[in-house]
Amino acid sequence: MSNDAAPLSDTETAAAVGPVVSSSHLAGGGSPALSEVEYGLMVFSSAFERWMVRCMAAAGLPGLSSTEVAILHSVAHREREKRMADIALVLDIEDTHIVSYALKKLETAGLIHSRRDGKEKVVSISERGSAACTRYGQIREKLLIGLTRQARLSEGELSETAALLRMLSGAYNQAARAAATY
Repeated sequence: MSNDAAPLSDTETAAAVGPVVSSSHLAGGGSPALSEVEYGLMVFSSAFERWMVRCMAAAGLPGLSSTEVAILHSVAHREREKRMADIALVLDIEDTHIVSYALKKLETAGLIHSRRDGKEKVVSISERGSAACTRYGQIREKLLIGLTRQARLSEGELSETAALLRMLSGAYNQAARAAATY
């Protein structure tokens, strides 16, 4: 028997296999593609959090969680003082206790400074914290940027992806609010 059939395109292969999801019972609903996105986000989120922790460890600060690394970068952003509530808002962290605990840990490690402004805690990056963020950036350039360039994604495509993720986060936040009263 001769196999004269042309090879399947990537789109045809994907259609033949079906969506790649973690929960087939969700993929059977009104948007199997959204289930694919959700699975991709779960896998991506785990990989990204692992990267943040290991990159910061390589930069000389082992033992920080991905949330603590994200908060440190947020505090370092534009080298301006930040209020705890603003950090929680920017990083979309609902529980301010998580931010408070992380800030205490970062301050104990000498990575940030804090002061009181009335009842609010205000934090700023320390010299040690700034140096750690700089080392993180250098390691990121060396280990990660080349890999992402191999995927041949343009800066425009990456920006469009970021905009899509921000839009989806808004949709999920709105749906979460609705689910809280369902």
